[in-house]
Amino acid sequence: MPLSRCLVTIAQKQIKISEYKFVEISENAILNKIIESNKNYASKFSGLSDSGKPNMRLAILTCMDCRINPYSICDLTEGDAHIVRNAGARVTEDAIRSLVISHKFMETTTWCIIHHTQCGMHALSEHLISDLLKDDLESAEFADGEWKNPIRKSSKNTKPGSTYGEHVHWFTFEEQEETLLADISVLRNHPLVPSHIDIFGFIFDIDTGNLRLIE
Repeated sequence: MPLSRCLVTIAQKQIKISEYKFVEISENAILNKIIESNKNYASKFSGLSDSGKPNMRLAILTCMDCRINPYSICDLTEGDAHIVRNAGARVTEDAIRSLVISHKFMETTTWCIIHHTQCGMHALSEHLISDLLKDDLESAEFADGEWKNPIRKSSKNTKPGSTYGEHVHWFTFEEQEETLLADISVLRNHPLVPSHIDIFGFIFDIDTGNLRLIE
């Protein structure tokens, strides 16, 4: 079973976090799938370009959500763009680090930030994440309209919950368009980002497949 099919969507129309269910797959099955898939890939592999510089001088910052495929969304091919991903497509210090490197050493001059509708980081808060981690490090469950740590009969995890999450900026957000515009402003005003970089923000609609330019 392809890894992309590990997540089974129950809803046929609007997709919500609560409507996802996972198919249980063993660790060995996943590892074997990756190894066997790579053998097939390697058998047809013809090499990559020498430079690593994106053909379109384009860098995209987008969400790590497994439904989001920036190559398909923007009709790109391998080698066209740098892809930077994190939870929520936020302009974090590490995202800035990657984008600055992308321009300084790989000559990208157009940067696009692509958010998407129904983003999980919109449904979370800084306090909620840190509180859940303080109680339990394992995966939370979305039940009765809220995220909770379930009662577990057993666990492979041997580490207790931690308050370290209280010191992490998780970059959750409430107003998506305002957040996107604010992140663009952070980039444009950053001392390591040159003034001639073109920076654009989009929101991808996961129901229609459309990109909406946010200005």
